[in-house]
Amino acid sequence: MSADAPSAADRLAGLDSWYSEGWKGLNVAVLGLGATGFSVADTLVELGSAVTVYSTDAPSDSVELLDVIGARFVQTPLDAVPSALVDQAPDVVIVSPGLPPHNATVAWSVEHSAVWGDIELAWRVRDKVVRGPIAAPWVTITGTNGKTTTTQLTTAMFEAGGLRAVACGNIGVPVLDVVRDPDGFDVLVVELSSHQLHYMPTTGDGAVVPLASACLNIADDHLEWHGSAEAYRAAKAKVYERTVMACVYNTTDDVTRRMVEEADVVEGCRAVGFTPGVPAPGDVGVVEDVLCDRAFTDDRRNSALELATVADLEAAGLASPHMTMNVLAAAALARAASVQPSAIRSAVQGFRADHHRTELVATAEGITWVDDSKATNPHAATASLASFDKVVWIVGGLFKGVDIDGLVERFGPDVRGVVVIGTDRGPVLEAFARHAPGVPVLQVEAADTDLVMPEAVRHAASVARPGDTVLLAPAAASFDQFGSYADRGRRFAAAVHEHLGGNADGDTDGLPDEQP
Repeated sequence: MSADAPSAADRLAGLDSWYSEGWKGLNVAVLGLGATGFSVADTLVELGSAVTVYSTDAPSDSVELLDVIGARFVQTPLDAVPSALVDQAPDVVIVSPGLPPHNATVAWSVEHSAVWGDIELAWRVRDKVVRGPIAAPWVTITGTNGKTTTTQLTTAMFEAGGLRAVACGNIGVPVLDVVRDPDGFDVLVVELSSHQLHYMPTTGDGAVVPLASACLNIADDHLEWHGSAEAYRAAKAKVYERTVMACVYNTTDDVTRRMVEEADVVEGCRAVGFTPGVPAPGDVGVVEDVLCDRAFTDDRRNSALELATVADLEAAGLASPHMTMNVLAAAALARAASVQPSAIRSAVQGFRADHHRTELVATAEGITWVDDSKATNPHAATASLASFDKVVWIVGGLFKGVDIDGLVERFGPDVRGVVVIGTDRGPVLEAFARHAPGVPVLQVEAADTDLVMPEAVRHAASVARPGDTVLLAPAAASFDQFGSYADRGRRFAAAVHEHLGGNADGDTDGLPDEQP
């Protein structure tokens, strides 16, 4: 390098706008070619950077598109440092959220380059399309469970309030695709996974400054990725850093409260709790079947604003305890951005939750069949199991290093029976032997994905009685036997309909046509 050539640090300094000159010619490596990785590469090429994408595998159409846009692709395992990456000596490496920090290539990148995630890049270039005087504010949402529903609810509330809003991030729409939308948005509602939060800085040009933020709840999850419960919680806590208006937390979860107390926020930012009971001044909650705001009203000590009613929630399928908490969190975020109570109620009344979230599949001969395939960890399954009285529980999959013993200890003795699927069945069997030895335990022996759910449904039907709920709440990830939690849920619904034939009550016409 000549004495006059800028260092990598110099090249990265000041990259805080789409229109920064430093993007041109920036030497960038992108690790991973999923939807996020491609979005990163496409953005950087548009900015004028020199981009090389490294991935263990990738769809052929994505590789072809990389060639079309002018990015280089190297297919290589990432569990060892690619020699091409060493030779490239990139100014910055952008890591797809699926890659954990202990991955060999990620660890090398941390030592030899600047390392960003897609969220940091999106924040730096958020001003590409501006509808108002400034770039659209971000509202950020995380938590072990409920993120997607709360993100959708918050977006619906903004839209009902007349704003052009979009749900993006971990929900499936890359944030970089959104910031490049030619029409722009008034507000971005960004769902953040713990993986994305891990790679987000809390200081500097790339640190997100959210208008409002929320961590819905915390329970152990993704421990194999983060390495420890402490690291997982530390990543989640980043959601509150630098918040401007309101840090929204769960009053029944002391961990989220402590996160808010320890966060470094903008002066004047408020802590706003959401509670299933009567809210204290400064919080949102429920009073006599009415969802109330005692946070964003002038006389919060003596009065409250009506946001919606429990009857509204029941009509929208949102009346379960955990769904009610999601609604309250979303309402607090929307109120922090001055969305009117009438708009919040309108959004709730028109909302319908996604498939595979405590979704009614069918009712026949007094037995209710419910798909909560989205319950991919014990914390989510807790909310689901607590919503029903007598359950035949279909459980199992990949537990990702998370202990299921406490869940079985709490609910196992009261279930009618349990049907065990998945590869990590040992912990389930041991927990039931220890805590509920009298409960019938049936194992699905089928290894073929097409046969797993039909066998599970037959087993469940053999022990279910009128008044029971057969509940798919696996408390585990799906990738041992299925393409996704949605694939698992669709196969469950198909098996239920096949088993019941024409004997089901209610709407059992067909299956959701969404893709995994």
